[in-house]
Amino acid sequence: MDKNDPDYHMNEPKMEKDYSESLAALLPEVEQLASGGQIPQALEKLHALEKKTRSAGDLASTSQLLVRIVSVCGDSRSWALLEQEVAAMAKKHGQLKQAIARMVQSAMEYVDKTPDEQTRVELIEALRTVTEGKIHVEVERARLTRMRVAIYEQKGQIKEACDTLQEVQVETYGSMDKREKTDFILEQMRLCLAKRDYIRLAIISHKINPKYFQTDGTEDLKLRFYELMIQYDLHEENYLEVCRHYKQVYETKGIKDDTAKWPAVLQNMVLYLVLSPYGNEQSDLLHRVQKEDHNLEKLELCAQLAKGFTTMELTRWPAVESIYGGEFRKTDVFSAQTEDGNKRWMALRDRVIEHNIRVIAKYYTRASTLRLSELLDLPSDDVERFLSKAVVDGTIYARVDRPAGVVNFAKPSDSEEQLNGWASDVSKLLGL
Repeated sequence: MDKNDPDYHMNEPKMEKDYSESLAALLPEVEQLASGGQIPQALEKLHALEKKTRSAGDLASTSQLLVRIVSVCGDSRSWALLEQEVAAMAKKHGQLKQAIARMVQSAMEYVDKTPDEQTRVELIEALRTVTEGKIHVEVERARLTRMRVAIYEQKGQIKEACDTLQEVQVETYGSMDKREKTDFILEQMRLCLAKRDYIRLAIISHKINPKYFQTDGTEDLKLRFYELMIQYDLHEENYLEVCRHYKQVYETKGIKDDTAKWPAVLQNMVLYLVLSPYGNEQSDLLHRVQKEDHNLEKLELCAQLAKGFTTMELTRWPAVESIYGGEFRKTDVFSAQTEDGNKRWMALRDRVIEHNIRVIAKYYTRASTLRLSELLDLPSDDVERFLSKAVVDGTIYARVDRPAGVVNFAKPSDSEEQLNGWASDVSKLLGL
């Protein structure tokens, strides 16, 4: 619920008496005592009036008094006293929720003014303890947690940083702004990636609805989200999803309008698309990219490679290696310097061989294994392995006769299908 919503304050007691005049008279006296170093005396006077304003339900005066208590301690650099006062005031019987929220907000302003890291951590932890389990200060607790996590990360304690940030479930916060909430979840995802906790990263990613990125002013969040998802799906070797993520990045206005950025993104999108295992979705997307995106024509090699996979003609691997190897082996996708790059280059070889098997199955009813070895540039054992995979995936029909060394690609038809075929042929003949 929004703190500005009138219903938010419905549980606060009604004001019985207005202490604003008493407060105005007290503040100069407190200021004089605090400036003179008489902190205990200043706090004593503030406590006395705070008890009265709290009992009377005077929210405005109570809030000002709590903020003044914080400033007296903070301005005098009495950090331990500040922690004690905040904890004590929050526990007072009948303390007003909005007054606590304003006190915590005021205390948070002093976090960056602490003299050293230890004092900063102690103050943050004290404020986190005060805000724990309280809905009216849930946003403040989330922000304090991010401060604590930043310190963990600076010290290289990634596991502690990740675990601490996971404690906060911002998706349930009604009082937090949608942008801040999304930013917080992206931080959780980033730390999960740094910790290599890919399962949790995948779970957290579902808390973000990609439709939110259609809102104006969310482009930076969108790019961060898809960058993290690209890293995740690369680890899972889910290349079709990686392609989709790059497609979302490519369609972002700031990327598509920048001639220095879109070529690299479009190239990655196409390369991961051809790396994806063959299927209806992959084939459909590949054809659509070729027909609808005229920018692809400006990337000659990418367009040529994509065309090779949509044309039902044999594409020999040695030819692919000689044409594309020099250029693509320098990219991050197929980098010759990394293990992942070499692995993906071998995956591209597999995609080329699988494409060639589909072409052969379309034009041949049967072929010898020796002939297939020549066409696919593979040893006979590897030919059978790739054939078996294609049959299991359901992309082709094939039966291998090992003794005869023959592969049958024609699917046998039953008597009903044969009769229908003959009837169709007779109808065509009579029509002619």
